[in-house]
Amino acid sequence: MLDTHTHAWTRPSRDHPWVNGPLVETVDDFSVDTVYDADALHADMEAIGVDEAVVVGYPICEWTDNRYTLECAEQYDDLYGIVMLDQFADDAAAQLRSCMATDGILGFRLGAICPYDRMWETFDPDVDWLRDAIDEPEFWDAARDTDALVQILAHYDQLDQVVDLIETYPDLSYALDHFCHAGPDTDPDEVFAPLEPLAADEYDVAVKISEIVHRSEEGFPYADMHDHVRWLLETFGRERVVWGSDFPNVSDEASYEESLQWLEHVDGLSQKDREWLTERSFKDLAGI
Repeated sequence: MLDTHTHAWTRPSRDHPWVNGPLVETVDDFSVDTVYDADALHADMEAIGVDEAVVVGYPICEWTDNRYTLECAEQYDDLYGIVMLDQFADDAAAQLRSCMATDGILGFRLGAICPYDRMWETFDPDVDWLRDAIDEPEFWDAARDTDALVQILAHYDQLDQVVDLIETYPDLSYALDHFCHAGPDTDPDEVFAPLEPLAADEYDVAVKISEIVHRSEEGFPYADMHDHVRWLLETFGRERVVWGSDFPNVSDEASYEESLQWLEHVDGLSQKDREWLTERSFKDLAGI
């Protein structure tokens, strides 16, 4: 079993201080320790039967500080990494090539939902800097050359930008996080409609049914989001739908076990489906 969306971070230091104030405050609400490192993650993985995990960069330090994500991927055979990069930086392409040269690093994440000047501090679905990012060909050439997975956190109101990016660079692989921030008050037929062209075979796009704990307005098993799960499965097929916990981000409302076991309560979801969602679909996408 592979958890495609976890986080881990280590203690602050002089060279790597915690500077993201809103995130520091958020961490205080988690049920886990304030420092949640690879050892803590491994203990929780073992407790619920998760064999491998993707550590998505946690921007509690300066948001492009990838030191600990790189360390996790390099030191542990059962951990992979997704880094954070500023695609507008002068050396962005070189940074991407350097990160991708580390064993276990699969790609990078774009916070399209974040204001560029407050990256990973707050969300604003009205921002549109992703359109400008499309016009950074040197960076996207590096992504293509290194076979980097492009992971995107975007709001459903921003999906036109996401589609523009993917249609511009259709030979890359993409993972769209957290139900595209749709909630139970949305109609999946309406909010996910822009995704339908991306389900075509010419694109390598997966959708992540991750962070369901925070997307839902109910408790376990988060049944108010199950129609969204079924829509994505019917449209993309189980081979391109990916589960991720977003633990320990969701530990303020759920246990790690709950962030996985809700899948057993989705009507119509077979054991074979769950095997795809919890491992095979992501391994196919990321080429691991």
